Parts: sequence; C-alpha cells; structure tokens
Amino acid sequence: MSASEAAGFPNPFAVQTPPGAEGWEKLYPYYMLFSSERRQLEEGKFWFRDSMHHPEPLYPFDAITAESWGVALGEYNSRVFLFPAGLGIDQRILNGYLYVSPNAITDEAVIRARVAGFAERAGHYYQNWNDLYDRWIRKAEAAIADLKAIQIPEMPQIEELAVVLEGRGVTSAYRLIESYGRVLESMYKIWHYHFEMLNLGYAVYQTFFAHCKTVFPEIPDQNIARLVAGIDILLFRPDEELKRLARVAVELGVTSCLRGTSNPSEVLTGLRETEAGRRWLSALEESKEPWFNFSSGTGFCHVDRSWADDLSVPLASIRRYAELIEAGADIARPLDSIRRERERMADEYGALLPTDDDRKAFRDQLELARTVFPYIENHNFYVEHWHHSVFWNKMRDFGRLLAAGGFLKDTDDLFFLNRVEVGEALYDLILSWAAGSPARGPEYWPTKVEQRKAIFEALRRSPPPMALGQPPEVITDPVSIMLWGITTETVRGWLSPSRKGLGSTSLTGSPGSPGVVEGPARVLMSADQLVDALPGEILVCPITAPSWTPAFATVSAVVTDIGGIMSHAAIVCREYGLPAVVGTGRATTTFSTGQWLRVDGNRGTVAVVEPKPERSEGAPESPRGKE
Repeated sequence: MSASEAAGFPNPFAVQTPPGAEGWEKLYPYYMLFSSERRQLEEGKFWFRDSMHHPEPLYPFDAITAESWGVALGEYNSRVFLFPAGLGIDQRILNGYLYVSPNAITDEAVIRARVAGFAERAGHYYQNWNDLYDRWIRKAEAAIADLKAIQIPEMPQIEELAVVLEGRGVTSAYRLIESYGRVLESMYKIWHYHFEMLNLGYAVYQTFFAHCKTVFPEIPDQNIARLVAGIDILLFRPDEELKRLARVAVELGVTSCLRGTSNPSEVLTGLRETEAGRRWLSALEESKEPWFNFSSGTGFCHVDRSWADDLSVPLASIRRYAELIEAGADIARPLDSIRRERERMADEYGALLPTDDDRKAFRDQLELARTVFPYIENHNFYVEHWHHSVFWNKMRDFGRLLAAGGFLKDTDDLFFLNRVEVGEALYDLILSWAAGSPARGPEYWPTKVEQRKAIFEALRRSPPPMALGQPPEVITDPVSIMLWGITTETVRGWLSPSRKGLGSTSLTGSPGSPGVVEGPARVLMSADQLVDALPGEILVCPITAPSWTPAFATVSAVVTDIGGIMSHAAIVCREYGLPAVVGTGRATTTFSTGQWLRVDGNRGTVAVVEPKPERSEGAPESPRGKE
C-alpha cells in the first residue's frame, strides 16, 4: 500500500463544516451523528458514503428512510434470523451525507453458537420460499392500500353535527395526529417487509458465489452472476408498459402528438382531440396503476417524483420507443438469448465437475439462487417505488395543511422539518385551532426553513469524502462488495491522488455486464438529464435507478461510480444485454461528456481512446462496435 493509501481517509472528527452550513447538526437525529460519547468506537471503524441510496445530502424529514432501513436490516440479521457472522449496519450523518459501516461478528465461538439457529430459521424460509413470497406480496399490497386509504382531515371552522349526533368522541384534531402517526408507521412497516426476505436472498447469492469459487477457482464473478440472469421479473414491468404504449401509439397513428411538444399537459390535450388519441389515453390509464408509481430516482428522497406525478419522463421514453419502432428497431428485451446463454454456461460448468453428486450440489445451489432472484429485484418496486410514491404524497398533504395555516411558505418546505418537528408543528396547529389563539408556528417555521435551505445548499455545494477512517487492508464483507461495489481496488482508487479527478485516462471497476463497446461519453448526474443522451453514447453516472431502463434503448454501455456485481445497475444491464462497468469510484469526475471511451464489461475497465474518431458534422456519434 502506498504512503497516500496508508494515510487512510479523513477522521470523521476532523472534517470541517462547510462555510454557510454551521448548525447543520440540528437538522438530524442526535443518534445519527458522530459524537464524543462514541468517539473511540467511531474512530476505529471504516465508513463509506452510501451514495447508492442517498446520493445527496439528506433532507431533514427524508432521514426517515435511512432510519427505517437501518433498524429493519439490522434486526433481521442480528435478532430474527441469527446470521452467524453478520449483524447490522451502523449509520452516521456527516455534513448532511449518510455514511455506513457494517458490523461483523469475528468471535468464532459466537459464530458457531448462531449457526444452528440460523439453519432452523433461514431453512424454514428457503424450504417455503415461493409460498412465503406470495404471502409477502399480499402483505406489501395491503400495506400500500392501507397507506392510500389514510385520510388527512382539514381543520374545519366548526365540527360537523355528526360528531355530536353519533357520539364519536373524537374530533378532526385527534384524527389529524392519528393520521400522521399511521403514515409514519406505514414507512416503518414496509421497511420491515423489505428486509424480511432480502438478506436471506443475498445469503443464497453469497453461498452460491462461494461454492462456484471453490469448485471452479478461475470462474469470473460476472459468469456466476450470468448463471442467474434471464428471469422475467416485475421490476421491468413499468418499462414494458412504456414499450406497449409506444406500440399502441404507432398502431393508432398518434406518434405525431407525442412528438409535438414535451409539455405533458399539451400532449394530453392534443390527444383528446381525436378518437385515436382518446383510445391511446385509455391505454395510458390502464398502465398507470400501479406501474406509474415508479420513482425517477431511488425513491429514498421526496424530490424523486414518480411517473404518475410527472408524466414528462414516461412520455419522453414512449416517444423514444415509438421512434425506434418506426425505424424498424426491435425494442424487446433479449430475454431468450440471455436464457440460452445462461443454460449453455450452466451445462459447460456442470460438465467440468467430476461426480454426479458434485453436479447435483452445483445445480441445487443454482436453482435456489434462481428461486430467490425475483424477490431480490421485485421488492424494489413494491417498497421504494410504489409505497414511497404514495408516502411522499401523503406527506405533501400534511405540508399543504401547514402551508394553509401559515406555518410554511410552500408545501414541500415540510421536508426541511424532521419527523419529530412535523409532529410538533401539527400539534401547534391543532392547539391553536382548539383554543382559538394564534399559533406560534407561522412566526417560527418560515424563518427557520429559510435558514435550513441555506444550510442545505451549502452542504450540497461541498463535495463530501467518499469514506472516513482507516480502511482494512482487504475488503471482505460480501454485501459491501456485491451490492455497493466497495472492493479493495475501489478503496485504493479513492485514496490514489492520480485517480481523484479529470486527467486520468482509465478506471477499473466491477465487470457488471459483458461486452466491449467504444463510443462518446455522456456524463449524467440525475434522471432529468436522460433526455440529453444520444444514440450510441456511453452513459456515465453515479448509479442508475431501475426507472432509467428506457434510456438503455439509446445508450450503448453504462459506467457507474458505485455499485457491485449484484447491484440493480449491474443486474438491469445484464438483463438488457448492455455492457457495463460498475463501482469505478470516480467515473463522473474522471471522464467528461464527449470523450471517446472504450468500455470492457468483461474485464471491468474503462479507458479514454485517443485519438478521438472523426464524425460527420452535426451527426451524433455512434458506437464503434460491440464484441
């Protein structure tokens, strides 16, 4: 390890507050901050920034998602299924950004003592996986339906007479506080459901990966992942609905209406003017519920609006698909070819094993990995997309109520209050309503929100460290590697001065999806920039969200800053047959739009190609080829 690498990352207690962000700590729960009381523990751990799920500073209220997944993930590992070597994940917020550090059990005696309990508890789920998964879907859908049904009452000038005649005994004030509690409980419940089966699924992956590495020592990680590919999953259904709507638009001859303007209201107005347009709008309504409850981002943040809230994203994708269909392109996902390839690989690897017992053990583990695969991806639609799309809009209902009472200038200002403060503001509102005296909130919260907006922007402008503390010599935690893409090579790349920005000509990451492509880079930082991507460009981004899949019909390859071989980005690219290198660490700051890149998804490398190939004036660059 070089001298710079040996120096490690910044000590969390030495990181300075950005100018203008003084007092940022008050935005977040005390227990999620680095503190003097736990300094010895915190300085002794390696922390990495969870830019996969929380790429921006956390809005005060949005920290509820991190709180929810932190409890649920940890309890299922440590208290429910008794994972032998793994506990939960510590979370800390520094300058608004979330850092995480997995907790492992290293005492061999403790590990051995937990094995029997894990075998009994996890074994029950593995033996009954399909039945439990069917039950899980019903529970998740019920939780979403319950959340949608919660009514947030207005505060009437006078309670309706039925309160008296029916002897209800409770009023709008009670129902408001009750509804707020129920909305929060819904968030906690859905994250309990989220991790009920997820870590068990990852454990199957880890076991299968380890087994393959034992019996096939030279097998690449990517080949192991490809053995599990080609399974039709629900998470791709929203994109399939967009393709269906594009085909219907072509059949009905209404594509000109989609191309006329990018304004959703104008598009819908134009379509209503013809019978064919109205038929297409009926098809659109059929797709909306539930498939448009699909976040444009990760779903962890309220600013990531769903397709149902903002039709500009799905309409742009439908328009793009319609253009491809009219040009004669096949927009179908190459599911059959992926399945043929995985079976060929499984047969070839199986033939290398010496005995029937060895082949059966390999096949049994492969089939279990394929069994758990749908849940590992599909849960994302139910939780982060469908549920959270409803959740954020329920919170906006509370924001509108507080804005109407003068507590906030705008509805979304609510998200600059944390979950406890929102409850306090609502109580201030009902106390004023009940007593007939002015509330303090209208004089208190608008000023505080403006101060917090300034702090938040100061945090956003200040680039946070990728990690904190002294990293281990070798990264071994399988979830950190497979999901986040935090490998020994990634960490060394973060520490190397030559890899910290523009000027580098190559990066190494995880080989997420096979294939070799050359083409011009398109560096994008958010979903709203996807419309800028041109055919044949290589998408370079921090991480892709599942809702970015429509862009895969345009780009020729994907390169991400973060993510491992079993991250959503890598899985989606494999399912779409798109070469990808994930977890490069700094692709978005190393490469720039227009640079000609060579992406080798087989080896996990990305390099600038010089000299840059010439192209016709005014013509978009197209990929040089795919191997």
